[in-house]
Amino acid sequence: MNLYRKILMTPPRPILLLVLLAAAVSLTGCNASSTHLAYVALPQLNAVGAYRVNNHSARFTVLVGSPFPAGVSPSAVFVHPSNNFAYVANQTGNNISLFKIDHNIGSLSEIFPRVNAGITPVALAMNSDGSLLFALNQNSDSISVYSIDSGSGALKEIAGSPFATFSNPVAFALTKSGKFICVANPDLASISVYSVASGGALHLASTFQFDTDAIPFALAVDPSGKFVYAANSNANTVSVLAINASSGVLTQVPNSPFATDTNPISLALSSSGQFLYVANQGSSSISGFSVDSSSGLLTPITGSPFTGANSPVLIVIDPNGNFLYAVSQSSMFLTVFSITQGTTSNQTTSTAGALTTTVESAETGAAASSLFVTTSD
Repeated sequence: MNLYRKILMTPPRPILLLVLLAAAVSLTGCNASSTHLAYVALPQLNAVGAYRVNNHSARFTVLVGSPFPAGVSPSAVFVHPSNNFAYVANQTGNNISLFKIDHNIGSLSEIFPRVNAGITPVALAMNSDGSLLFALNQNSDSISVYSIDSGSGALKEIAGSPFATFSNPVAFALTKSGKFICVANPDLASISVYSVASGGALHLASTFQFDTDAIPFALAVDPSGKFVYAANSNANTVSVLAINASSGVLTQVPNSPFATDTNPISLALSSSGQFLYVANQGSSSISGFSVDSSSGLLTPITGSPFTGANSPVLIVIDPNGNFLYAVSQSSMFLTVFSITQGTTSNQTTSTAGALTTTVESAETGAAASSLFVTTSD
């Protein structure tokens, strides 16, 4: 599992969540080679939606029994790299649910009791080997850290947890190495970086202070661990910060921040780190950038910003790298975009990374918090 293409940071305000209203259908003919799974938190339904996604068409099919009951107002969902367990943060219940995933059909069965978190857990992150789970507690200004039992999936809060953050953290991102975790602090117009000890304990390593007009709202970290991206929703920009691999100190790269469309609210980074996409809620568009792997310089992809998603509030790239999913607030639809791979056809060369809407879409109809797509069944 690639952590960076999977994690989707959860905004603190309600946004519409992916939930298919179609009737459940038979899964005959689906297999691990042709499909993978997707799970979404449904705050208004106190449930988690479960779907099977076709690898080639990106068609979403609701699983039998979905949505599955969760805690009160689930805000984030994260699947263990083994694909055996799913964890759901319940932001009003102030706890975390553990679900066992049925490998035959992808259905969820909750394993009780739920584990206490801080006040209003809004986002989850996990290290690459699946041994530690992190929960960002927005209203208690902290991060809860849990060790994960590899056999049962059970959570155990580590000594010293929860660890204090600055006021009103809204998003966080863990580096692929698991060495640092970055936290967005919009009230202070800053990003704080915490070092992660081998057992999960957190220690403040550095703080980056933005100009007053750049207030970070969403974060992403590239797979190499060299750069941190921040969507500045009020300034209509995205900042690129280089992260020191030893100290965790952040430094803004030349020419940063880069202009987006109106009200950037969500980020999606390709698994290679080659492309960065920004959901612009206010202008109903998605900005696409190619990323220079050495300097972090962002260059708009030809045709960007891309339209076709009405007021997108959540975007995520499918693990196969061929599709991008955008959840819309105003139209209550999930829009599926294909990502151009730069092929040549009929003497026309398509720009790598460009987005094109497909015929695939899904109705939504509940408040959204996060979408997690697995690499396989």
